[in-house]
Amino acid sequence: MKHFSIRHRRIALLVLGLALAGANVQAAAPVNSAAQAAPILDVLDMHGTPKNPTDRSFNIFFDAGAWHGYSLPPVSDPASGFTGPFVHSLSGGQWAGARFAQLVMSDAVSHQKVTLTPVESHAGPGYLMRSYAAPGLAVQQTLFFADSWHAVVKIDLTSTDARTMDLSIANRAMTLQGARLAVTDGQVMQTFAHSRSTLTTRLHGEDAGRVTLKGSDYQIAPSAPLTLKPGETISVFVDQTLVYDTGKDTPPAVDDSAAWRANRERWAGYLKDVSSHHLQGVPDNVAQRVAVKAMLTLLGNWRAARGDLHHDGVIPSYSNPDFNGFWAWDSWKHAAALAHFAPDLARDQMRAMFDYQGADGMVPDCVYLDKAENNWRDTKPPLATWAVLAIYHQTGDRAFVADMYDKLVRYHRWWFAARDHDHNGLAEYGSTDGTRIAAAWESGMDNAVRFDAAVMVKNGEGAWSLNQESVDLNAYLYREKLDLAELAQVLGKTAEHDAWQQEAASMKAAIQQRMFDPAAGYFFDARLGSDQRVRVYGSEGWAPLWAGVASDDQARAVSKVMRDPNKFATVMPLPTLAKDDPHFSPIKGYWRGPVWLDQSYFGVEALRRYGYRDQADEMARQLVLHAQGLTQQAPMYENYDPLSGHGYQSLNFSWSAASYFLLMQGGRQ
Repeated sequence: MKHFSIRHRRIALLVLGLALAGANVQAAAPVNSAAQAAPILDVLDMHGTPKNPTDRSFNIFFDAGAWHGYSLPPVSDPASGFTGPFVHSLSGGQWAGARFAQLVMSDAVSHQKVTLTPVESHAGPGYLMRSYAAPGLAVQQTLFFADSWHAVVKIDLTSTDARTMDLSIANRAMTLQGARLAVTDGQVMQTFAHSRSTLTTRLHGEDAGRVTLKGSDYQIAPSAPLTLKPGETISVFVDQTLVYDTGKDTPPAVDDSAAWRANRERWAGYLKDVSSHHLQGVPDNVAQRVAVKAMLTLLGNWRAARGDLHHDGVIPSYSNPDFNGFWAWDSWKHAAALAHFAPDLARDQMRAMFDYQGADGMVPDCVYLDKAENNWRDTKPPLATWAVLAIYHQTGDRAFVADMYDKLVRYHRWWFAARDHDHNGLAEYGSTDGTRIAAAWESGMDNAVRFDAAVMVKNGEGAWSLNQESVDLNAYLYREKLDLAELAQVLGKTAEHDAWQQEAASMKAAIQQRMFDPAAGYFFDARLGSDQRVRVYGSEGWAPLWAGVASDDQARAVSKVMRDPNKFATVMPLPTLAKDDPHFSPIKGYWRGPVWLDQSYFGVEALRRYGYRDQADEMARQLVLHAQGLTQQAPMYENYDPLSGHGYQSLNFSWSAASYFLLMQGGRQ
């Protein structure tokens, strides 16, 4: 460069991609701009610093399935480097580092310290970036993930004149009881109490450099000074590698420059269809930004196969210490959205749960790094076939369908074998241990009002049901029969296709007759052994419309209830319990009034299915524009107050992200 401009350099780097460098230090080569995605910066505020080792009060950057993540330091913090890492697999999640890749620079001749002035700091799709300036010098740090093992910081230095510089990479470990730092072969290894995990920090290149260790602080420096030529950019790489189990895991070697190129190409693939996102009544740039936030949330919760998790998947939320594993119906929703932009991860998300399918066909509620923690007391609502079909529609992957079909059939049959108390072809939620709480968990709507008066009935050894046939469960099972019919057709199983269609027709009649209340104009759960219905107006009542099981007249009646401002047409519409129910508690009620985005999305799709498109579009618009902070930098929350749009419970919640992503499809599902 004959003339260096910070502003022009930023535009070039963000639009065309950062320059590539070799394994240690060499002249940069440009990236093919066709492989780069348009820059969508700072969709989430990624600044923060932990107050203690378990602080999750701010957003953390994860990618590529990594179990360790980083943040940008607070805006007021002028020091270089990044916050972290946060190790999600360590004791449920702890900060193992306070600062990574802080720069210590001086002139190699005069030994005068170089003071860097911060210029800007950004979170981009797949990277964090910070830039600094000193007289005649521009420095940029870019943190990205080479893969699920390696976080890499690429340090670009550009000088206006010839100079020789000493450079050190300074890091600070978090003080954790029982953690230790040790130096081996020019790299620093951090170990942890009661853990087989290690975190290794190293400067890349043939010359590993010099290491200085003092308490929790350590520095790594090249053995020789860096020589900068006028107008030329050179790059230095430093990485942190997390190994979950040193007795089993062997991370692959990484070529930094190739890894950065692959990172840019991978993210360009994720973002290539962003411009197609549209929602009636919402500006396209807003719809696209929400879609990107949904993608960032899902990919930020992506975790690679480790321990007893045999495939990659997406956790519900890294912001909640209770969510350090994969859940069943969360997984089905994640996969349906991921199919649009990360189909390989979508397939693995499904496989991760079915890796633990029982001999009887049951899929556990959730699975963990340590399989001893897996929950077999219940499963979750049957949306797995819906998710597999969504993956097939996006990929045309017949081999994946062939791999999953028999597993899906076994899971579907399990419901009627273990959860149909009176063998009438309609199922109930239940549990394997006979407890009512696990049966409520199985619905996914843990404390829903409709279960308040329910009791347990025994079906057989290790099989119990609630004494009510749930309308959402049977709507899902009806839809699953139709989806299995389509998958059977894909595989050329014509006889099975026809059989599934016949089963669905029979079930449709039973649901319409037993679960619809003509006087109320709504669908309800039905008590076993009687014609009594559980007259609670909840989100489960529009599941038959989503599944296509309602008649046109029934759908017309239900749509009126959904559009009633005293019930479900709230400021942020389609809450899980009607506004006029005496148990309505939108802030602390969990499933007793808040808006859960999966149920709201199903409600929008329910209206669209029966031709109420204008009403569906209006509710979808309100779900986006009335959620506080959604179109700005606020994270996606677990649930929302339907009266104010304020977010509650877990931040960075994956199924909210999946639901918003699908909502941004504008009815194209």
